[in-house]
Amino acid sequence: MLVLGVESSCDETGVALYDTAHGLVAHALHSQVAMHSEYGGVVPELASRDHIRRVLPLTRRVMAESGRTLAELDGIAYTQGPGLAGALLVGAGMARALAYALGIPAVGVHHLEGHLLSPLISDAPPEFPFVALLVSGGHTQLMHVAGVGRYALLGETLDDAAGEAFDKTAQLLGLGYPGGPALAKLAASGDPARFNLPRPMLNSGDFDFSFSGLKTAVLTLVKKAGMDAAADIAAAFQAAAVDVLVGKSLAACTHAGARRLVVAGGVGANARLREQLTCEAARRGIEVFYPRLEFCTDNGAMIAFAGAQRLAAGVEADDMGFPVRPRWELATLDALER
Repeated sequence: MLVLGVESSCDETGVALYDTAHGLVAHALHSQVAMHSEYGGVVPELASRDHIRRVLPLTRRVMAESGRTLAELDGIAYTQGPGLAGALLVGAGMARALAYALGIPAVGVHHLEGHLLSPLISDAPPEFPFVALLVSGGHTQLMHVAGVGRYALLGETLDDAAGEAFDKTAQLLGLGYPGGPALAKLAASGDPARFNLPRPMLNSGDFDFSFSGLKTAVLTLVKKAGMDAAADIAAAFQAAAVDVLVGKSLAACTHAGARRLVVAGGVGANARLREQLTCEAARRGIEVFYPRLEFCTDNGAMIAFAGAQRLAAGVEADDMGFPVRPRWELATLDALER
């Protein structure tokens, strides 16, 4: 089954082609970071307009690079939610129109399901079941995954997501937008032991997260220590955030009896998180799986893959409407028909 995937939930336009028999065929991505950096964050109207400009050229590029034709497509997958309503409508409109013209099914995909399944695109994918840490700018959740479409929420953030905390801390340190990668780069030259920042809810006994207090502690520290200590503050913040993510994730694995942990989402690209989590997990006999770095951020490949799994399982295609869902809890996602 050959499936075209379209991602347009926020500030990246992604298109990819996935073949259930041969794997990922081709993919292309356009990031809007340069455009939004001028405003210090994502401007929804500008994001939607840029998706309109990019989605068809990217589709033509993917089809040309793949050597396949539109007539060979068996289905189209698109991000149905969560995300920015206007941005989601661009991808949904394009996918539904193309599917109707070709007489093939179109299926909406949950954005977080795409992230959660992205490590399965690799050459050595994890086997089910596993615990998944979804960690990005908008979401921080721990899920137990029994199979495709079979997800149980173990815990989530009660306020800021980890990626959001990274971005806001970077802003406090004058690093601009997007802040996560810039903060990680600055932290590499700092001393994480110079300042002792809190590890919120690390020992709360559950699997929920909270990062707003850590962000406030950084604000207080910046006012006290000044910008001359920016590198050490960045290192201390990163160390605190990573300690919480690692501790909660491994505790969730122990609770679920899982020997495999999947990490997905933009923060999953953080080098310190990968190093510390892999090391600590190995001590407990837990294997950690990560998506390829290019698939940590939003991309069309994860949507094409997730959509292909659903279409192959016989999930009914969408009706002719545009049922985008800007707010959509992953735990409420219906399991695949079997």
